[in-house]
Amino acid sequence: MSPLFNRLAVGRERSMTYIDTFYRRTLADDRSFPKLDGIIECDTLIVGGGLAGLTAALQLARAGQSVVVLEAQRIGWGASGRNGGFVSPGYANGADAIERAVGADAARKLHALSVEGMYFVRDTIAELKIAEAAPVNGIMSVLRYPDPDGLKAYAEKLQKNFNYKVDFMECDEVRQRLRSNRYFQALRDPQAFHIHPLNYLRALAREIERLGGRIFEQSAAASTDLSGASKVVRTAAGTVKARRLVLSTGGYTTSLIPKVGRSFLPIATYVMLSEEAPELIASAIATTDAIGDNRRAGDYYRVVDGGRRLLWGGRITTKAASASALANELRREMTTTYPQLAQLRTEVAWSGLMSYARHLMPQIGRLQPDVWYCTAFGGHGLNTTAIGGKLVAEAILGQSDRYTLFNPYGLVWAGGLAGLATAQLTYWKLQAQDWWRERPYV
Repeated sequence: MSPLFNRLAVGRERSMTYIDTFYRRTLADDRSFPKLDGIIECDTLIVGGGLAGLTAALQLARAGQSVVVLEAQRIGWGASGRNGGFVSPGYANGADAIERAVGADAARKLHALSVEGMYFVRDTIAELKIAEAAPVNGIMSVLRYPDPDGLKAYAEKLQKNFNYKVDFMECDEVRQRLRSNRYFQALRDPQAFHIHPLNYLRALAREIERLGGRIFEQSAAASTDLSGASKVVRTAAGTVKARRLVLSTGGYTTSLIPKVGRSFLPIATYVMLSEEAPELIASAIATTDAIGDNRRAGDYYRVVDGGRRLLWGGRITTKAASASALANELRREMTTTYPQLAQLRTEVAWSGLMSYARHLMPQIGRLQPDVWYCTAFGGHGLNTTAIGGKLVAEAILGQSDRYTLFNPYGLVWAGGLAGLATAQLTYWKLQAQDWWRERPYV
């Protein structure tokens, strides 16, 4: 093992507990919820204890509904609780592609929803006093090749079309904060922020329980009967009968409802955490902003633990690979960007499965009367995942039909094994394009 791995721990997929990540190591509350045992009834059953499901459950419980959440593992065990922690507007699909698909007016409304989702997370942290979510303002989107005019034009478009202001940063200003010759101009979003996602999710769960909702961990949904007025979901030891069902699972979805399970691909991404080395890290990264570069297959990172450690993520594979092997690739990205971090040791690395739809947009809608889906949030960030849950809750409560903005992005078959192969080839193609575009500036 390389000496640059400091007693490297690898997060592994295990039931009964969270995998080893920075978030598990800094968890404020690890109290478990019970397993489902017996027969219970409720107004709405949520299958999936990630951010979308918990947000829907929170809004329904606030409105006085009886709510049950079934989670196969632990609350936030999947991608919702082990990601980069970024909360900023936008989607995995590009703004121009969205506008071509749905038109300018609908594209503006969709973008506005992603902004609303960001504010929803911020407001919820404030309302519930979730200090352990540790929100930090500021996200920088940096270029790895010079294009000041293009970046300024994009900032002007955001201001004109969405009344959303971001700050343009010249190359010198960027390099004062990010001491790397790989970066050029940037846009800084002062309204966006980054958080400890697992602490946030567990605080949502506590609030749902306080409002009368019931949460069951280690209670995987094994079968469903959706034919009657009462929707029935069975686990290994219990049964839930509900007037309505919301399926809000992600990359770990089983074949519970085949049409939903076939509509997205499980894509793995990877994250590593450095040793404690605040002075060394500060020699390279002189900002508390979270950072994402403009490559189609880019890196994202931020200082954590009060500036003492660096969390660095990136890479995707369509088949889960060794997190320790991928950590070598992440380290190579980090040290080619910041040669001064060559001696920074890696302490733990982990991976997780996200769900991606073929059209690169979330899937939010109604499968049949009283059966809803809220999935495919890979690459969209915590803001979009949160607004997805909120929109489903609004529809169930009869408050709005805003979820219909996502109707053009339905449950399209993702292609199965062929889809996974195509996704991996596409990723390699994008990496090659990134390399070619940056080649003159390396």
